[in-house]
Amino acid sequence: MLKGVKIASVLAAAALALAGCGSSSGSASASASAPTSSVKVGMAYDQDGKGDGSFNDAAYAGLSKAQKDFGVQIKEVNSGSSATDASREELLSLLAQDGYNPVIAVGFAYSTALGNSAKKYPNTTFAIIDSVVDAPNVGSLVFAAEQSSYLAGVVAASASKTGHIGFIGGMEIDLIKAFEAGYDQGAKSVNPNIKIDSKYMGAAGDNTAWNVPDKAKAASAAMISNGADVIYAAAGGSGLGMFQAVKAAGAGHWAIGVDSDQYNVPSLADYKDFILTSAMKRVDTAVYDAIQGVVNNKPLVGVQTFDLKNDGVGYATSNPAISAYQAAADKAAADIKAGTVTVATK
Repeated sequence: MLKGVKIASVLAAAALALAGCGSSSGSASASASAPTSSVKVGMAYDQDGKGDGSFNDAAYAGLSKAQKDFGVQIKEVNSGSSATDASREELLSLLAQDGYNPVIAVGFAYSTALGNSAKKYPNTTFAIIDSVVDAPNVGSLVFAAEQSSYLAGVVAASASKTGHIGFIGGMEIDLIKAFEAGYDQGAKSVNPNIKIDSKYMGAAGDNTAWNVPDKAKAASAAMISNGADVIYAAAGGSGLGMFQAVKAAGAGHWAIGVDSDQYNVPSLADYKDFILTSAMKRVDTAVYDAIQGVVNNKPLVGVQTFDLKNDGVGYATSNPAISAYQAAADKAAADIKAGTVTVATK
């Protein structure tokens, strides 16, 4: 992070980023039959945006589908790794000033900024992923990630030959601890005596935790050396290191991805044979629904929870190897939906 940069400079850079990052759905060669809409969608990604193969890319998938289905115009901006609440607020405010509605913030780091921007622009619909902001024009898009993590734990314990699995977390905050809690509970429902190693990549407030793959690789390798043969990472871009360590360990070891179906992520193609499943958090669905609500003049506001009952979370089945464990995972999902199993968040 650059030191000594005054906030005015940060905000000016944010304004330039806004001016330079936009894209529009219209083009001279577009088909006359293509859908068009007057809705302009502003998307503010966390840190460096698309390309993480996980959270931000899932948000983009929902935005891209909405652009195709509804013909909305879009503008995409990134907060940057050195963002502050003030610079994030400036990004959101610039989008609102330019007529983007809805304005969607990707990640809990935007909570304070979005709360302030929503007050300044009461006629703009805002949405935020993974946080609750109490304002009449804000849709808080939250996920029962502990439920999908429970299914990941069921799969991990079922697949483990050593009775020893691992968890790699990003920033040590309640949001990620819910992933760990669900994973642990799901694994212990299969094997009460299973050993579970856990390692976080950074303390609360340490934004580098999401992008230290070398650290995650070392932590995962240590778990494997101690006997873990299945590892689950909920760590953003740091998760790449976990995939690298599992692949290096070779046959008999499995990785479990997060958020997106990481078996099908192009940037992770070198590791796909070791990605048994992913704990799905349908950020794409949430983003799409938020945009669709504005297009239909029925904005999604208030707390919107995405869970197993509405297919907002789940587990991926792209790797044929998951078939051996699907019955156990599907049974667990049915029990959660029926209320016979309640998944802890800590």
